Amino acid sequence: MRILFDQGTPVPLIEHLPGHTIETAYEKGWSALRNGELLVNAEAEFDLMITTDRNLRHQQNLAGRRIAILVLPTTSWPRLQRMAREIAEAVDSLQPGQFLELPL
Repeated sequence: MRILFDQGTPVPLIEHLPGHTIETAYEKGWSALRNGELLVNAEAEFDLMITTDRNLRHQQNLAGRRIAILVLPTTSWPRLQRMAREIAEAVDSLQPGQFLELPL
């Protein structure tokens, strides 16, 4: 699966998602894009976007999107590290167009 890490998604998480191709918004040169533009670009190249933007579904119309979206509960790597297995399971279960927000 091709995965995009949005700004704020801790890069060390990559080590816990083996078998996937992962790039960051920063690496793609998309750091300055607003969410709408980011989603359009991401959808053209990725299967899943992982973000920490808990307001995304309220700011964007996600209906009809082909890209799956996983929202993490925090940007704190120590907290997310404790959830790494749950995050990996969520990544592996998401289907195109699905939206999932993980609780803390």
